[in-house]
Amino acid sequence: MIIKNAALIDGTITDITIENGIISAIGKTGTNDARTIDAAGLTAIPGLVDMHIHMRYPGQTHKEDVMSASRAAAAGGVTSVLAMPNTTPAADSIDTIKDILSRPQCGINIYQAAAVSKGLSGAELTDMEDLAKYAAAFSDDGRPVRTAAMMARAMKTAQKLNRPVLSHAEELTLADGGIMFEGEISRKLGVRGIPAAAEAVAVARDVTIARCTGAPVHICHVSTRQSLDIIREAKADSVPVTCETAPHYFAFNHEKLLSRDARFRMNPPLASEQDRLAVIGAIKDGTIDAIVTDHAPHSAQEKSDFEKAPNGVVGLETSFAASYTHLVKTGVITLSRLIGLMSFNPARLLNIRPTPIKEGSRADIALVDLNEQWKVEPDRFFSKGRSTPFAGEILTSKVKYTICAGRIIFADKRQSEY
Repeated sequence: MIIKNAALIDGTITDITIENGIISAIGKTGTNDARTIDAAGLTAIPGLVDMHIHMRYPGQTHKEDVMSASRAAAAGGVTSVLAMPNTTPAADSIDTIKDILSRPQCGINIYQAAAVSKGLSGAELTDMEDLAKYAAAFSDDGRPVRTAAMMARAMKTAQKLNRPVLSHAEELTLADGGIMFEGEISRKLGVRGIPAAAEAVAVARDVTIARCTGAPVHICHVSTRQSLDIIREAKADSVPVTCETAPHYFAFNHEKLLSRDARFRMNPPLASEQDRLAVIGAIKDGTIDAIVTDHAPHSAQEKSDFEKAPNGVVGLETSFAASYTHLVKTGVITLSRLIGLMSFNPARLLNIRPTPIKEGSRADIALVDLNEQWKVEPDRFFSKGRSTPFAGEILTSKVKYTICAGRIIFADKRQSEY
């Protein structure tokens, strides 16, 4: 395959030749009988790595399955994903993980996180050494690891296995059944709120374990200023802590819930405008290491009631465009920094090989029109989930092709209407 006339991140226009799934040449003429993609007007970026998604297989396939999740990823320029273990049954055994990894999918790279505790119950640690043969990370995501003692054991064991532990930082006794951020909006709506301390206290616990033991921890979906302050201070002290956030946390605040629309319900919840700005600041200053989606599909029926709906929104098909629109187009960060946050850094955190666009690299590439504006229409998603906070939004930048290991796994047939 030859990709002709593509712009690289630095603006250079060149050709990219792919042979046997590897980039064999950049700027040189390849074989004449190769398949050709004319990428004039498009920018070639490394395939994105989303280190936090929920595929819902096994046991919850009315929400999503491995094929629909992989197709949604490909449509968003994502070539590698890490799936969380809160399935039914939980991904706490080799048999379950092997089953997940063997399911039909469109051709992306799927990695699986194994549970820290059996059944995600927090009562007993899984056989992490055995699971590490197939799992790329460990987490009880969906719930926090219940006790500090279990978290400390998990972090120290994972360090020996060269696997990251991903912390769902939430103090459940403070969250106490809340359904949105605790503040003026929750009081106005008359619904139970979740205080910022619910995240910050849990972040402080796991960061303190990392500080005292030297074992690394990765904090999932950070959403508040208090949590980011804890992480920033720890990093300044060389504590081995990393963290991620998601596009909805830098695009929206809790005022969106005035509409009583469950597509703005996720966990942790959308917080205040001060917190939204703090997330943007932490992206800008490097406190945040990765941008993920926390793609968490639910059925339309489940999301139909604002107060009873489960938490979770979809994001695989909008993550790059939303991030580009809110961070690059606004001048917060450069395109190169965005690629670091969405591709290189997540690969490093998962100890998987990054895929820069250079000779000898695996050909995981997204071709993107950085100038195309498009309206987010959930009914056109490949995901079974339709609940996105970006529904109806006009975003800038559109993935036109996604290539994984030299194979086209997505091609956008839709023309811009805006």
